[in-house]
Amino acid sequence: MRPRTLDDVVGQRHLLAPGAPLRTLIERDRITSVIFWGPPGTGKTTLAKLIAETTSNAFAQLSA
Repeated sequence: MRPRTLDDVVGQRHLLAPGAPLRTLIERDRITSVIFWGPPGTGKTTLAKLIAETTSNAFAQLSA
């Protein structure tokens, strides 16, 4: 049920549309560190997993 590509993600178009800031960083593999914060069910883990799959970065899941 999770999106498999950035194009499959629903919402956050201002960050993930082609040419948008976060998407550009992801596509250029220029993300060094990111912390996603927000209520449960908003796609934080899904987006983090997509970034890990798209870039050469590792994914560490933490729960406070």
